[in-house]
Amino acid sequence: MIGLAHGTPAATYSIGFEAEGYDEMEFARIASSRFNTEHHEYYITPDDLVRSIPMVAASYDQPFGNSSALPAYYCARMAKEDGVTRILAGDGGDELFGGNSRYAKQRIFDWYQYIPGSIRKGVMEPLLGSSLAGGLPLVRKASSYVEQARVPMPGRLQMYNLITRLGIEHALTKGFLAQVDISSPLQHQHKVWASAQTSNNTNRELAFDWRYTLAESDLPKVCGTTRLAGLDVGFPMLDDDLLAFSLRLPVDYKLKGLKLRWFFKEALRGFLPDEIIIKKKQGFGLPFGVWVTRNEALRKLASESVYGLVERGILRADFVEALLTKRLFEHPGYFGEMIWISMMLEQWLRGNSPGFKVESAL
Repeated sequence: MIGLAHGTPAATYSIGFEAEGYDEMEFARIASSRFNTEHHEYYITPDDLVRSIPMVAASYDQPFGNSSALPAYYCARMAKEDGVTRILAGDGGDELFGGNSRYAKQRIFDWYQYIPGSIRKGVMEPLLGSSLAGGLPLVRKASSYVEQARVPMPGRLQMYNLITRLGIEHALTKGFLAQVDISSPLQHQHKVWASAQTSNNTNRELAFDWRYTLAESDLPKVCGTTRLAGLDVGFPMLDDDLLAFSLRLPVDYKLKGLKLRWFFKEALRGFLPDEIIIKKKQGFGLPFGVWVTRNEALRKLASESVYGLVERGILRADFVEALLTKRLFEHPGYFGEMIWISMMLEQWLRGNSPGFKVESAL
């Protein structure tokens, strides 16, 4: 984030994590050196999370499960403590210029439709859909590709949904399921997908992400945490003129083959340091799953929070037991996300609706 002040070098603020694969501080320092900013950085610890999770969770007007809200809050708080009153955030660039890796991934799945139907339906699907397909690693990957490619967007995205993969009926109680329409989210997504005025799937994915990634996740994350820290925030990448310009670009300027943000990177080549131009795309997520397996205080907060949803009649006790004692340690990054989302829901309920409980189904 960039703090604004008159007559002085721009102040930049970055958050780091002492965890392999999560920290991008090296690139923040490269950018600061190139543009001679007054650079500030802070490394978040598990103890920071224990102190701040209840407050950040309760501060939103609805349950909010984006784990990068915590680093965003600490980044904003660091700027506030320095006397900054307004900061700039970079959200929106990926959605305007094709920067998310899933755009390239979905293009690969779209290629499946160019294979003649007789080969797809007569050879590939019967062969790769058989029980024998899981025997060899390469064949198993090909089978997974066909399985996903056959599902049209946006339904394909639900194949990565953790709770769907685990089995909704195994995770949520009968009482809770009786009160919700589990088909409603996908119905809404289909309407948004169909509403985009384009014939190109990549542009349709960008429009889809404006509605969900930006409007439902990234912008509420930054607006909510800066508000909590007492700062104003601006989003220069979402300037109306820049948005209109991105709409006029050919789709291959956004995703050239499988190259993400091709036009954006080429336009800034020589201005941004080469290390940043060629770096691999990373997110701003927490190493929560790794930390929760190693830090006793964080594990205690997570465990008693998730079990709180069992007491409220939302999550099944056997599901939570397996999640916390087995699945988390098998794949901390993947299953840690489910624990995080559940924990933030319980913490929000404690701050905003402590008496909420689902009646048991008969």
